[in-house]
Amino acid sequence: MSSHASHAEDHGDHHHDPPFWKKYVFTTDHKVIGIQYGIVSLLFLAVGFFLMMIMRWSIAYPDRPIPFLSSMPWFDSWLDNEARVGGDLYNMLGAMHGTIMIFLGVVPLAFGAFGNYVTPLQIGAPDMAFPRVNMASFWSFFIGGVMMLASFFMPSGAAKAGWTNYSPIATITDTHFLSLLWTGGTQWLLAMVFLITSSLLGAVNFITTIINLRCKGMSWMRMPFFVWAMLVTGFLLLLAFPPLEVAAIMQLLDRTTGTSFFIPTGLNVNGMPMDAAGGGSPLLYQHLFWFLGHPEVYVLILPAIAIVAEIIPNNTRRPLWGHHTMVYSAMVLGFFSFIVWAHHMYMTGMGAGVTTFFQTVTVLISVPSVILITSLMISLWGGSIRFNTPMLFATAFLPMFGIGGLTGLPLAFSELDLHLHDTYYVIGHFHYVVAPGSLFALFAGVYYWYPKHTGRYMNETLGHLHFWPSLICMNGIFAPMFLQGMAGFHRRAVDGGAAYEQLSHTPALQWLGLDMSMIDLNIVTSASAWIMAIAQVPFVINFFWSARMGKKVTSDNPWQATTLEWATPTPPPHGNFLTEPVACRDPYEYSVPGADTDFTPQWEPDPSGTPEPEESPVHH
Repeated sequence: MSSHASHAEDHGDHHHDPPFWKKYVFTTDHKVIGIQYGIVSLLFLAVGFFLMMIMRWSIAYPDRPIPFLSSMPWFDSWLDNEARVGGDLYNMLGAMHGTIMIFLGVVPLAFGAFGNYVTPLQIGAPDMAFPRVNMASFWSFFIGGVMMLASFFMPSGAAKAGWTNYSPIATITDTHFLSLLWTGGTQWLLAMVFLITSSLLGAVNFITTIINLRCKGMSWMRMPFFVWAMLVTGFLLLLAFPPLEVAAIMQLLDRTTGTSFFIPTGLNVNGMPMDAAGGGSPLLYQHLFWFLGHPEVYVLILPAIAIVAEIIPNNTRRPLWGHHTMVYSAMVLGFFSFIVWAHHMYMTGMGAGVTTFFQTVTVLISVPSVILITSLMISLWGGSIRFNTPMLFATAFLPMFGIGGLTGLPLAFSELDLHLHDTYYVIGHFHYVVAPGSLFALFAGVYYWYPKHTGRYMNETLGHLHFWPSLICMNGIFAPMFLQGMAGFHRRAVDGGAAYEQLSHTPALQWLGLDMSMIDLNIVTSASAWIMAIAQVPFVINFFWSARMGKKVTSDNPWQATTLEWATPTPPPHGNFLTEPVACRDPYEYSVPGADTDFTPQWEPDPSGTPEPEESPVHH
């Protein structure tokens, strides 16, 4: 008996003090996995931003060599003799910038990092439903990211066919290399299979966790909006990503084995007929890509709105206005996101009836978006607002997302889209949603939940030094793009349109519809991007310095918030809660009349003895 007890004691010691690799590398704890996602995705965002800065130099100063770049051996072989960006390198940078920022940056930060860390805490769960699947999801993402980055070091360089990787150009790129497996285009496809698999594993895990592991009293409408957004996002990933994974596999077969899923009959390459069976449809790939591509926008934006929806009530000390309406709007937004994809494809010449359908539903999808943003704005009304750093980023999100949404409405109409398609206008519209939109919300989330994980606040002075230059530079980067886009500047021009200057007084330029007076805005945009990079230095310093030297929190609920993640110790231990949590009330009970304080936590029992909701979630 004593021997058995001794064995149990040894086993317990081992359980409570696992080796480093098991505790931090191959962990199944949702909080550590969330941190892993967060740090890796922030690094990928930095890489994607670096690629964009090289592109902006080429656009602003096409005739000047790029400082410092020629000393990097992996870039030197792709630069021309004067260390300038050529067409191939520009295409490579453009394709990889988009891919890295979306699939390796914003999505894993929004869904993988914040979703993993916060969701189980907010529903009172001890972990995700499938902890090992959660670990597999992260490592699948990590492998895909490494493959993407490694493609830069291959003789062919990275993928060059745009972040959409359209066939047939993506299929025939770099086919002159002896082994197609070790080319950028093939590695892009293989990496996407890993990244999509990662998202699918995560989606199944989130949906199962939210449905089955809610704590006692956590009825559907007692769930914070953040959890609802993660549930809708999980369904978007689960339903939208498989078509792109299938498309990537089909294109991989076209590229390596001679199939013709996307290769049309009679395709000529370099003046010679391509040796392929033909009969495939390039438009089929576009449909499969954009069937993911538009729900993907809401995979980026719904977690961002959800983060803002947690921070605004906390810093106005008022309930979230229209909580239930926002939940229903998120559901409608998710549904509509699946039936608007072909508004990206007006240039393919679809018929009037189909065009009318996609124009109509594209306008309609703006309704739930407006409801969400309006609810957040009304939540500010009459509040006693605390303008700490999380709140600065959260409130800046509102007009930035608003500009992104409003500028997208003209693109819903095919006649306007034919003129604006592939111009800087589209870049400005999309980036206002994703860059100052989503990224501002994600920065707000980092500042807001940082004390829960580290027990220390991030420095407010450094936070302001990060926020204000970022706000100014974001608008300096993307606002001029609307003017350039309407003036006819094409987004894929390696020299920013400078080649057309010699045509400035010819009928040819008038036929192209270019207004060359806008070309100097290239310098404004590029300079703003480079200053923007400097503006991130205070954030990097703050992120690491505050973990050791930041001001310590004085309670487990430093922001005096109401949702369940603030009921855990700081940082939350393995299993999250010391006692079984119970959700006794709605999630945003701030400034309740008659209450002793201006916040009533969700875990605080109702003194009136109001019975719990009849709905009983499945308990862990």
